[in-house]
Amino acid sequence: MYDVNIPVLIVGAGPVGLSTALFSGRHGIRTMVLEKRDGTSLLPRAPGLQARTLELFRAAGIHADIRALEMGDSHPYFEGGIIQVDTFAGIDDAVVLESPSLDGPTVSPERVMGCGQDRYEKVLRQKAAEFGSDVRFGTRLIEFTQDEDGVTAVAEENATGRRFTIRADYLVGADGANSSVRRHLGVEREGRGTVFNALSIYFKAPELETVLKGRKFILCYANVNGTLMGLSRLHGCDPYLAAPIYYPERGEKPEDFTDERCVEIVRTAAGKADLAVEVVDKVPWQGAQLVAERFRTQRVFLAGDAAHLHPPAGGFGANTGIHDAHNLAWKLAAVLKGWAGDPLLDTYHDERHAVGSAMAAQAMVRNRIRHGHATDADRAEMVDDIIITLGYRYTSTSISSEGTGPVLTPELELTGEPGTRAPHVWLERGGETLSTIDLFWDSYVLLTDEAGSPWAEAATRAAERLGVPLRVHRVGPQSELRPQDRDWAQAYGLTAGGAVLVRPDAFVSWRAAGPAADADADGVLLDALGRSAGLAREAAVTG
Repeated sequence: MYDVNIPVLIVGAGPVGLSTALFSGRHGIRTMVLEKRDGTSLLPRAPGLQARTLELFRAAGIHADIRALEMGDSHPYFEGGIIQVDTFAGIDDAVVLESPSLDGPTVSPERVMGCGQDRYEKVLRQKAAEFGSDVRFGTRLIEFTQDEDGVTAVAEENATGRRFTIRADYLVGADGANSSVRRHLGVEREGRGTVFNALSIYFKAPELETVLKGRKFILCYANVNGTLMGLSRLHGCDPYLAAPIYYPERGEKPEDFTDERCVEIVRTAAGKADLAVEVVDKVPWQGAQLVAERFRTQRVFLAGDAAHLHPPAGGFGANTGIHDAHNLAWKLAAVLKGWAGDPLLDTYHDERHAVGSAMAAQAMVRNRIRHGHATDADRAEMVDDIIITLGYRYTSTSISSEGTGPVLTPELELTGEPGTRAPHVWLERGGETLSTIDLFWDSYVLLTDEAGSPWAEAATRAAERLGVPLRVHRVGPQSELRPQDRDWAQAYGLTAGGAVLVRPDAFVSWRAAGPAADADADGVLLDALGRSAGLAREAAVTG
């Protein structure tokens, strides 16, 4: 009846769609990806990969492939912060606008990395295909309908006009800011809308590095006739990326930016009238703040820019979308494999909508600061980047009641509290060094010490009763896993005999600070694990 039957259909093969396919494939779930473009991106967009993003690629087994794309050591560029100059020739007089914290040896096993989307998309596509995804470029989604059992879609090949039908259990719309999936669902968006218009100019200028005197920075703003222009070279400098602002309300439009005008803009920003400049490409875009009202509509989900759109300040866009993909992929896999209930899929909206909204708000704060419009209230609202990228918190039915804090806290608080990403602690096992983060991927994990046997045994029984995959690890000086850099129990907020339950995505689901003692350990773990997997309380209790 259908030309294709597939568990998950993904629309959009940018970083978010390809990551959804990659993560799903690593969980053993087949996907098909439809992309109207003819291939992966040719331009070095979204060039900053956060530590949390690299943790996810590490867990998916493609860390070495992504790291191999780095051109030299890009970390010093991130340490250079966001700066502003009159012209690039005046780099010695640069004013530092932001000095964000982005990683750290006690925070993550990973470090931020500069790499253009044109390079890492190719790896994501290759690895997604290796893990079983059918990625089809030059193919667009025409229409879809859904019912209680799945989604029926019609797609069309650009080159031949051939149409074919697809039957999927679920559909993921990762098709960008102008998402056809979101429009078809009739999902409205809330937010400020468009706050500025910009033109990305990709260009070559061999002398510019000399003008910049080797200064490292994430982004450098220069003044071009009263208008800011940002310069980035996180991805390297062949080509450079500059993004001048333009104003439609003044009658300006992208077509006005001829190659000659773009060369003049770059020369003015550089402060060098004879700078040799070659324009490679020009792409107009809008800085906007818009968040979809819902990320789930029955069997259809929105991710990335299709769900939450915000100015690029902070580099939260692609990274946040990849985090969406990871959150959704393990939950879809759990439901499709039959060990989790449908309520777990509702937590995708609950968790990622709150995070997407917070990211959008923080991007707007940074946008106002960088454009000189910030108030004292804006500056007070701003939290450090490391909190936004690694310290965000989830509140949902999958998290125990202890995890009810705000999405973003004023200080980084990775202390093992339910709803937060599990703390990173270096461990040794059989001569191998690994992070606690390396323990989490395809099952729930209970961490405890030798005194925590009652919790460990209760968790094992609960997992067997519910049919939920779970591994138990004991951590301590004489245990299977031996801490190397700090007291793991203290890092997780535990005393002797305590235990913590961590989800496949490395987020803490439940915690008991101390030993089971007089607690009903079996009942507590049955309830905690059942709730976390989206299984009805009655099912957890009756087995």
